[in-house]
Amino acid sequence: MNAYLWQMLCIFASHIGKMAEEKIKFGIIGIGHIGARHAHMIQANPNAELVALADIKNREELATKDIDVPLYENVEEMLMHHSEIQVVCIATPNGYHAQHAIQALNMGCHVVVEKPMALSTEDCDAMIQEAQKRNKRIFCVMQNRFSPPSQWIKSVIDDQILGEIYQVQVLCYWNRDERYYKKGHWHGTSDLDGGVLFTQFSHFIDMMYWLLGPIKINYSEFSNFNHQSLTDFEDSGHVIFSFGNHGRGSLSFSTSLYNQNFESSITIIAENGTVKLGGQYMNEVVYCDIKNYQMPSLPPSSPPNDYGQYKGSAANHHFVIEEVVQNIKHNTPCLTTHDEGRSVVEIIETIHLLKK
Repeated sequence: MNAYLWQMLCIFASHIGKMAEEKIKFGIIGIGHIGARHAHMIQANPNAELVALADIKNREELATKDIDVPLYENVEEMLMHHSEIQVVCIATPNGYHAQHAIQALNMGCHVVVEKPMALSTEDCDAMIQEAQKRNKRIFCVMQNRFSPPSQWIKSVIDDQILGEIYQVQVLCYWNRDERYYKKGHWHGTSDLDGGVLFTQFSHFIDMMYWLLGPIKINYSEFSNFNHQSLTDFEDSGHVIFSFGNHGRGSLSFSTSLYNQNFESSITIIAENGTVKLGGQYMNEVVYCDIKNYQMPSLPPSSPPNDYGQYKGSAANHHFVIEEVVQNIKHNTPCLTTHDEGRSVVEIIETIHLLKK
């Protein structure tokens, strides 16, 4: 090898080494419970750096008083002062996701969007169009996919161990009462919250889509048992859907439960066996009976996100942040693409459109 080629190789190797060492720089807009969760997970990741925050509230009102980075009133101000930011996490109310994501994309950043991706497929399409125009990426937060039971059942289905899937039953029974729907808050509003399927149960609709593939909604009905004075929308419902060649399924959901969450579960009845994931957020393998199959030992699931008076889905945001870092650094596959985030929104839209 001549001296020139050797010099070029050394420069290239040095450049690759620096890229591997550089931290991915994050900003966050929306510093409530979830935004604070993002902040702490970014700071805990050795390959990530939290540069700045944005929120309309002052620092004393936020859940991140312990995080010593600059705070700005909006995403544009944050990015004007910190052009080094590569990724913006969108953790604002649901109805603002599209607006804030498009602003960040337009200013040259990738975005991590909390669930749901948006409150309409029209907004999702606008986000995707802006990302493609700017050659940037949209990472949708569907952290339940990272739970060991979720990873296990996905592999069992993909490897055809269950054979043809006949029937699926999904149950989502949680509590959300006046402790959650506080007067003057965005929770419970049609324009910023969007309803329980968007805010509480989109993770489990994502699980349906992720495990079963494209879903056709055949029937839906809604009821409002005890939230008439708390929300703009119903608290409960029932959905009939189909999938694959002959598969049939049902989804029953409610936030009208007394005092605390009860369960989120999926039961799968198939050609070669029956499986049920249960617990509060499909975090446990409750039942497994599969022909000629030995259930493996799984790692423990993460606990639910703990918001004091109520609980959320799996505390798996550290997996989300690590996936974003690796994808940007090394172009590794992304577990939840923007197309999948849009598909979940489309399913919810259809359920609302068909409701009786």
